[in-house]
Amino acid sequence: MPMEKKGSITVFLALILSLLLSLVMTGIQSVQAAAARTQILNSMDIGLYSLFGQYDRFLMNEYDLFFIDGTQGSSGLNLGAVYDNLESYMKPVLKQNSQKLTLKQGGFTGYRLATDEDGEVFFRQAVTFMRDTLGSQGVGLLLDRYHKKEEKIRQAEEAGRQSEDGNSLENYDAEMDSATQKSQEAEAASKAENGSGANDIFGSGEESGGNTGGNEIVEAPKPSAVTNPIPVIKQIRKMGLLDLVVPADHGISENQVSLSDLVSHRQLQEGINLPAENIQTSSATSQILYQQYLMEHLGNYREPSTAGLKYQIEYLLGGKSSDRENLQTVARRLLLIREGINVSALMTDASKRTQIQALALAVASGFLIPPAAVVIETALILCWSFAESIVDLRELFHGGKVPLVKTAADWQLSLENLPNLLQKMDSERKDVEGGMSYEDYLQVLLLSTSRSQKLKRGMDMIEAEIRAAKGREQFRLDCCIEAIEASVDVRANRSRTYTVTKQYSYI
Repeated sequence: MPMEKKGSITVFLALILSLLLSLVMTGIQSVQAAAARTQILNSMDIGLYSLFGQYDRFLMNEYDLFFIDGTQGSSGLNLGAVYDNLESYMKPVLKQNSQKLTLKQGGFTGYRLATDEDGEVFFRQAVTFMRDTLGSQGVGLLLDRYHKKEEKIRQAEEAGRQSEDGNSLENYDAEMDSATQKSQEAEAASKAENGSGANDIFGSGEESGGNTGGNEIVEAPKPSAVTNPIPVIKQIRKMGLLDLVVPADHGISENQVSLSDLVSHRQLQEGINLPAENIQTSSATSQILYQQYLMEHLGNYREPSTAGLKYQIEYLLGGKSSDRENLQTVARRLLLIREGINVSALMTDASKRTQIQALALAVASGFLIPPAAVVIETALILCWSFAESIVDLRELFHGGKVPLVKTAADWQLSLENLPNLLQKMDSERKDVEGGMSYEDYLQVLLLSTSRSQKLKRGMDMIEAEIRAAKGREQFRLDCCIEAIEASVDVRANRSRTYTVTKQYSYI
């Protein structure tokens, strides 16, 4: 038998053991690397969660919006301070065990601001909040409530504007003078025709008609006196509209803001490398939800804000720097709408048309200018619709409701009371159950306002109100962060460096 080689088994086992040790060490290193990566990822997650937990409390409490204040107490966007805040939450997690993890460097590779995409980031949060709050049933009710009225109000406003542009009342005096002149010319021509040769055929006429007792001449009876309301209404139209429709005891805010430093008027900061994918929502549903958000979070004449401009919804429609100017703009539009609706109601109401025609004829006869009856009738329609519209607006500003389309029962001011409009504005007005309130009219007016205008002016009002708070004078919505992409380099066990990149956003 051949001699066995001594030590061969030992050498074999040594080789096997070295392989096993290599596998064990490789496994340990792999476990350490996996543990390091997990710990780094955990630190990044905890850091981002903690950072985004520091949302602006005022924005959340007052406007139900989640954004990080990127200024961190400074006057502009301070990403360095935001990143330092992130690191402060990451470092304790990195030091939790013996991995010897060291944060070498890091930063933000992308971020998204509230004003990015022309305000679509802000829009998305507002719409999401309202959709979650109202639910599908509430959204459907809003759509039915306002969209069916939008076209009617648009047509009514256009009709009112056409009535105003016709200048029928402004031209009333000139047309009356013209009618008077024509009437006088016709009368003179008639007298000339009747007087030619009459004395030769019938004599002087001094004793005709049975008047045999002398030279007494019997005059024709004059028509009964009638009150022409047109001059009175013309004078009232020259008064300030707000003085006519706003309750004296309520008053009008004189607050003003500087527009130059608000979102809609300044150059905005922009985010980088985080496009707002699928963010734009142009559906009718989203528009209604956004408007409902504005109505619930911004002030108006009936429920004014406590800071900045008080009539914030009116600012969305007017875009002026003062509450008075914006309220004037809205009141003017409401007047045009109501005039358009009321003119239509007068034209379709046979009874009221008869009253108008009778008064026009009586006024024309009283002035001895029958040709002016048509002119007077047109002016009376405009005067009556204007007066009724003033009463409508006064009811709206008092907090009452006015129907979009009136019936005879809903009509408030009689034709006889037109000259007494100033005395009858409150005694004649009616609050109609089922009608539209001042806020309802604002909603419908907003539907015809451009998307961009509503977005930027809505953000204007949020900025202006927050800046009124102590210590928030430098607040800027384009410094409010909605999403972040962060990247960090972490050294593990003094030998290997890991790079981790993660994104986080509120929505």
